[in-house]
Amino acid sequence: MKISARNILAGKIDQVTPGAVNTEVNLTLQGGEKIASIITGVSAEALGLKAGLDAYAIVKANEVIIGKGLEGARISARNVLAGKVTKLEDGAVNSEVTVTLTGGSVLVASITKSSVAALSLAIGDTVSAIIKASNIIIGIQ
Repeated sequence: MKISARNILAGKIDQVTPGAVNTEVNLTLQGGEKIASIITGVSAEALGLKAGLDAYAIVKANEVIIGKGLEGARISARNVLAGKVTKLEDGAVNSEVTVTLTGGSVLVASITKSSVAALSLAIGDTVSAIIKASNIIIGIQ
């Protein structure tokens, strides 16, 4: 299967916590970063998710928010991943920001060109990639 999402991050499931409707899935990426995802209980059961299973965190580029200077900040998003900007590609309206996480995984964010300017983003900048748990799809082989 091929998918259009730009971010497909390999990892291993640490914990699956079922709820009445949704299930929380926690996984550790190959580089050591922790990711939390909220999916439906039906989906978690259909995939047979359990601790120790290899899985992928899948995120569309437009679901990734970029922030600078957020160390120690308190925000509601569950996933705040530290990294460095390794590529910037400007379009007419949006820009693609490639962030290499501390552990080596790579995320691509699609943000407005004006946001890149407002953050004064440059290659080599330390940033945070922010993703709501409900925006992370879980996939398995």
